Amino acid sequence: MMKRIYTAAILAILVTNAFAQVKTTITKSVITFKIKNLGINTNGNFSGLQADIQFKPTNLTSSIIAASVDASSINTDNNMRDTHLKSDDYFNVTTYPKITLKSVSFKHKSGDNYTGSFNVTIKDKTKLIEVPFTYTETGSTAVFNGSFKINRSDFGIGGKNMILADEATVVVNTEISK
Repeated sequence: MMKRIYTAAILAILVTNAFAQVKTTITKSVITFKIKNLGINTNGNFSGLQADIQFKPTNLTSSIIAASVDASSINTDNNMRDTHLKSDDYFNVTTYPKITLKSVSFKHKSGDNYTGSFNVTIKDKTKLIEVPFTYTETGSTAVFNGSFKINRSDFGIGGKNMILADEATVVVNTEISK
């Protein structure tokens, strides 16, 4: 009887450890974007990244990245433009306060290069987007650097705006401590 209890306790500990989530802390993050407006590059950024990152290069099938950013944190260094971007015409931050990204799968390309398939949700519209990125570890720190393009009209941002390009480039640089 004691042997069964001991075996059950060991199994419970092993199962608990196998499914325990490794907590990560974001130590630095920069999310920038670039889009042409009247033919001129307009740059901006978002802040306040929150994420659950459980990325394991040796086990990509069990890796997870789920992240969100506060849509109202948009900053283009122009208060009038930022206020307009927060309005119903663009990000509608009152109704849709978060922009989210959730991993679907990962592929290893070579060296530190990976590609992730992510469901990106902006204004309650979700699109699957391929995101190439690098992942490097140094001691207890890991760095993700990625860049991808989105079509703003896929997410209902800016409507049928003739002076704003459809394609925006998004760059994400994130450092975590594991």
